[in-house]
Amino acid sequence: MTLFVGTSGWQYRSWRDVLYPAGVPVRLWLEEYAKQFATVELNNAFYRLPSRENFEAWRERLPEGFVVAVKASRYLTHIKRMRDPEEPVHRLMSHAEGLGPHLGPVLLQLPPTLRADPPLLDACLACFPAGTRVVVEPRHDSWWTSKTRGVLKARKAALCWADELGRPAGPLWRTAEWGYVRFHRGRAKPWPRYGTQALESWVERVSSAWPDGQDVYAYFNNDPGGAAVKDAAEFGNLARRAGLEVTRTPEPWARR
Repeated sequence: MTLFVGTSGWQYRSWRDVLYPAGVPVRLWLEEYAKQFATVELNNAFYRLPSRENFEAWRERLPEGFVVAVKASRYLTHIKRMRDPEEPVHRLMSHAEGLGPHLGPVLLQLPPTLRADPPLLDACLACFPAGTRVVVEPRHDSWWTSKTRGVLKARKAALCWADELGRPAGPLWRTAEWGYVRFHRGRAKPWPRYGTQALESWVERVSSAWPDGQDVYAYFNNDPGGAAVKDAAEFGNLARRAGLEVTRTPEPWARR
């Protein structure tokens, strides 16, 4: 398997002197990030969908093989709540396809107030171009049913394995030939870091579920104070020690 390890976004002021040297201007942070990681989750696309020109400009700045996962606009998931999905899905993909070969999975993070509606989810997934890797992160417990699982498997969409405080936030269903894990916040110090034991547990879950060379994407969303960078670096190192093929990550930071 190839484990793609990165963070949810790259533009955080608190990452200066953690990932970014003090003398590197913000306009060059993407290039600096790409020296240390081979993938990123574009989290801010949720708040405002970048133009196709923005995506094309990023494409020109990224090294060969770099993968960008794109979080779907909240217009699709939170405002429309997946109703009438044809136009928002088309707009999302027509913009994101500006990344060219750098485009990776597309994340649908559902609102915590959206109760299960498998036919609605199925209709939304049907709007994506064939071959698009779509990952779904439900956040209401009513989604955890065999019907939801069936829709995801039929559409070859991955269930997002989300972590909260070092533990899975939902069932660990394997619904596609690839996987996707999101780390929201740990319970170690300093907040919101993950402890080594929690990260080792996730390495074991991932390696057990995808033992045969499939792609798995893992992103750390606990960005305050550079926690995501430090945890992604440690997670990558632990996964390599366990024998997994991992994309580039920085050297782990010493724990204090």
